[in-house]
Amino acid sequence: MMYWVMKHLLLGPLMKLFCRPRVEGVEHVPRDGAAILVSNHMAVADSFFMPLMMPRRVTFLAKREYFTGKGVRGKLKKAFFSGVGQVPIDRSSGAAAQAALDTGVRLLSEGKLLGVYPEGTRSPDGRLYKGKTGVARMALESGMPVIPIAMFGTDKVNPIGSKMWWPHKVVVKVGEPLDFSRYEGMAGDRFVERSITDEIMYALMELSGQEYVDVYAAKVKDELAAQGNDLGGWSNSSASRLPESKVG
Repeated sequence: MMYWVMKHLLLGPLMKLFCRPRVEGVEHVPRDGAAILVSNHMAVADSFFMPLMMPRRVTFLAKREYFTGKGVRGKLKKAFFSGVGQVPIDRSSGAAAQAALDTGVRLLSEGKLLGVYPEGTRSPDGRLYKGKTGVARMALESGMPVIPIAMFGTDKVNPIGSKMWWPHKVVVKVGEPLDFSRYEGMAGDRFVERSITDEIMYALMELSGQEYVDVYAAKVKDELAAQGNDLGGWSNSSASRLPESKVG
């Protein structure tokens, strides 16, 4: 109920008024049945604009911290994220990561659209970073198609470090579904999962036009923190290249 109210009566109309969002390729989203929606991740606003422009409800796996706050503010935050379709996951250990994957597969078995950010975190500088293989594992275990989505303009609506949102045009571009049925039964093979993940990232790179960096975004964020948030050598790093194991 809250999802519908937020999308159609409260937040949705305001977002459309101030940011004039537009969607391209929405016909690639199935009218029913499960699919994994994989997106680049430019800003927190991605998790609002992508569902807003989809014809069906989108469920995201969200970090547990969104649901564990204390006091009135914590309870309101938990109610909000639960109401808009976020499912809490623990990312603190290997066992927790497996539980998160199991949750994603369960949601797909229920016929839901599952929103996933393969980079695992927001881009620190607007470039596209190496994907984590969890999305490949979910695709293989569920057998569901993977649909690439590129977000444009959300980093201007919700700039890094800003708690305010600003009016700016947003475009959500949906690509053609990626079918990995040829790898059926190969879940758990790390080489296959890396190849699938790199193919997904290649599709996102082509759809978004972003420069690709074959390094995990979390590692870059750690480097930036150590440098006092100075991009330093990353801006022209030799790490910038296409996914090496892209398969056709």
